[in-house]
Amino acid sequence: MFKRVSRLAQVPGIGVDRMGNAADAAQDPEILRLENLDTDIPPPKIAIEITRQGIDLDENNSYLPFLGQDELRKAAAKRVSRVSGTPYNWKTQCIITAGGMSGILNCLLATLEPGDEVIVTDPTYAGIINRIRMAGGITVFVPLIPSSAGWRLDTEALERAASPHTKMVVISPGMPTGHVLTLTEWEAVARVIHQTDAWLLYDAAMERILYDGRSVIHPASLPHLKERTITVGAASKELRMIGWRVGWVVGPENIMNDIGLVSISNVVCQTGISMAGVAAGLNAVDDGLEEALQIWEQRRNTLLQELEGLPVIPPHGGWSLLMDAEALGMTSQEATEKLFKEAKIATTPMIGWGETAAKYVRFVFSNEPQERLLGMGGKIKDVLF
Repeated sequence: MFKRVSRLAQVPGIGVDRMGNAADAAQDPEILRLENLDTDIPPPKIAIEITRQGIDLDENNSYLPFLGQDELRKAAAKRVSRVSGTPYNWKTQCIITAGGMSGILNCLLATLEPGDEVIVTDPTYAGIINRIRMAGGITVFVPLIPSSAGWRLDTEALERAASPHTKMVVISPGMPTGHVLTLTEWEAVARVIHQTDAWLLYDAAMERILYDGRSVIHPASLPHLKERTITVGAASKELRMIGWRVGWVVGPENIMNDIGLVSISNVVCQTGISMAGVAAGLNAVDDGLEEALQIWEQRRNTLLQELEGLPVIPPHGGWSLLMDAEALGMTSQEATEKLFKEAKIATTPMIGWGETAAKYVRFVFSNEPQERLLGMGGKIKDVLF
């Protein structure tokens, strides 16, 4: 008789797949696709050109080198060094992965023993929570506090969450709430890291997707935090290279060999025909991000205007914002089903995204043009009220 393996007992899925499949199956161009983190803004032109050229090169049709092509390792290490203001050696402190989430799983498997505690924000991406559990870790949730001005980290709860069993803190700026840590919040994270001697796993995929004039604060730039910070980046968001499936891990030399060993034992290698194009995107003088940010911020502003009067929390970064369905007297599942069936709007119920996250509905604003967002507020209010 079939019995589900124990490591999947607390892994419910992410919800995005079910809504995405339903929207695809409907084959209705009128459906607003606000459920999945895609974007219609193309990658850098040079990245596409180099990728096309690379398809014909035999060196790209190989398992080797297992840790990634040299030029991409150099480019990724250079990117993290520049953003953090601290140098990294590409040969000993950078490996390439098959996407950012693959890199995160590799890091978890290389650092966690079964039963180790991992502090994450609530809400956080369900895919990260699931990977922590599959790696044997125990998630300890620290609330993000919502307000009409945005989200803030509950730093007092963060300090209470620290224990002798804390092995890691995971921070993902912008995802999925749009919360971006302030310097004060980062300093609170640093205190917990130093107190527990834990690792900081920094999901940097959206670190530069910031609004309202905000600037990046990379945790490795804080005093004595570089030696505890593992940065995982990806080409998917800032470079808009989702289908390339390329990410990178940059961190202290003393842990990189183990992360590399897990990487080789997991997916073996990266997508050969993708790496040169990603390197070109990282090295581009203009990667198109500034123009993309203007479009995404405009879409965010439009969505906030359309949802005015509803219990939504403004995002300071990233591609999505959340609405509190419980405040409207329904579950997030009920709200998403009503929006899909009655308003032709695909969204995601955040079930499994944290202890309190299930009451929220996520709206992704990165993949629909502004003109298609206009007028949706009236449809939503007609359906939900």
